[in-house]
Amino acid sequence: MIRIKALTMAAAVAAFLALPALAQDAKHSFKMATGWPGGPLMDIGAKAFAERVDQMSDGRIKIQVFPGGALGNALKVTETVKNGVAEMGHTWMGYDWGRDTTTVLFGGYAGSFDSERMLHWLYEAGGVDLQRQYRDEVFGVVSMPLFIRTAEVFLHSRKPVRTLEDMKGLKLRTAGSWLDMAKDLGAAPVTTAGGDVFPMLERGAIDATEWGTLWEDISPGFHKVAKYLIIPGVHQPVAPFDLVINKDAWAKLSDKDKKLIETAARLTTFDSWLRIGEEDAKALDFYRKAGNEVIELAPEVQYRTREIADAWADKQAQTNPWFAKVLASQRDFEKRWANATQYRNVKVRATATQ
Repeated sequence: MIRIKALTMAAAVAAFLALPALAQDAKHSFKMATGWPGGPLMDIGAKAFAERVDQMSDGRIKIQVFPGGALGNALKVTETVKNGVAEMGHTWMGYDWGRDTTTVLFGGYAGSFDSERMLHWLYEAGGVDLQRQYRDEVFGVVSMPLFIRTAEVFLHSRKPVRTLEDMKGLKLRTAGSWLDMAKDLGAAPVTTAGGDVFPMLERGAIDATEWGTLWEDISPGFHKVAKYLIIPGVHQPVAPFDLVINKDAWAKLSDKDKKLIETAARLTTFDSWLRIGEEDAKALDFYRKAGNEVIELAPEVQYRTREIADAWADKQAQTNPWFAKVLASQRDFEKRWANATQYRNVKVRATATQ
């Protein structure tokens, strides 16, 4: 009897120890909906993430990436994933701002800090945890950062834009909270999916568009149909993007594979930041050689934009508890970093090569 009990116990222990290994070795195949027809968001974002997951899992976890519109509305990727049409999605959270304006705090808006500070807030100051809780509670999906931009181009424009007067009546394509704020600058904003922007600009249905950073905007070719390049991107100093995962699909993953997904998303996010930063540094020369005129916004536009953004955020926080919670976290972070330039920036004399 003792021998039988011992063998039974040994078998039970062996079976228990085998369970995690079996779960970790499970194979998964997921579809990923995106909002992108192509370009860096697809190549060094969604596809790069899928490739990294495949590599890190030794091919056990396969993610098939679909272009915007293939699995549903390109501006409603979150809905596509929540409904189970795709197990994963890559989107910009600000596209969901019509449901809840808190999304733009995670996706970036005219009141955001720069990309370096955003990365620190997300990964070291609690931003990622807030994002996970918020998306679960309000949208019913699992969420984490995937890809991040530096400051965007303010506009590719068929008309020169420098001053507040130039903004009046300007028909521009944008998305998120800037749809509201641009009106306060006198513009006439509209929104559309990325794949529709070039033809609208080409035929003059819009006067100008914002989309991505200097480098990112080369691939869609806006510079070919809009002579003027307006910088800096005061409307979008940073733009983190969002990996959304269906909760049922997430539940099927082992703890080890969940960690693998999180690590792959984080590595892809940092890689995108490094790549875009370097490529942006080269891009201004590209536009000048292409015959574009580079225009820097007048200080009055830059200052007024931040004033509008801060007032808009304060208003949202008055009636939206989640917005107030995330905004408070970001503003506390800004206070800690308020004197960062004093201990980080070293003064050097300009040289002939600078």
